[in-house]
Amino acid sequence: MKPAKIFISIAMVFGATLMLNAQIVYKTKYKSEADKIIYVTEYKSEADMIVFDTKYKSEAKPYSGIWYWTTYPSEANWKVYFTKYKSEATLKVYFTTYKSEAGMK
Repeated sequence: MKPAKIFISIAMVFGATLMLNAQIVYKTKYKSEADKIIYVTEYKSEADMIVFDTKYKSEAKPYSGIWYWTTYPSEANWKVYFTKYKSEATLKVYFTTYKSEAGMK
C-alpha cells in the first residue's frame, strides 16, 4: 500500500472518530431515552462542563462544550434529559453566553 493511501485511510478513521463524539444534542422527554442526564447549575464552579449553545452544526466539536441542538434524535450524538435533582445527574452543566468559556472542567 502506498504511503498516500495509508495517510488517507488514517485521516478517514480519525475524522470518523471525531464525528462520533461531536456534541450534536437532542433533548428527550423521557429519562429512559437519554444518554446523559443533565443538571443545570447556577454557578460555573459546580459544573462538570461549561456549555455554549451554537446555531451552527459545524461548530460542535468533541467534548468542547459547544452544543448544537437538533430536532431529530437520529442526528444526535447525545440524547439528553434535564433533571431537577443534582443527585440524578450524570453530567452537571453551566450554560454560558461566551463561546471562549465552553469546555470540560
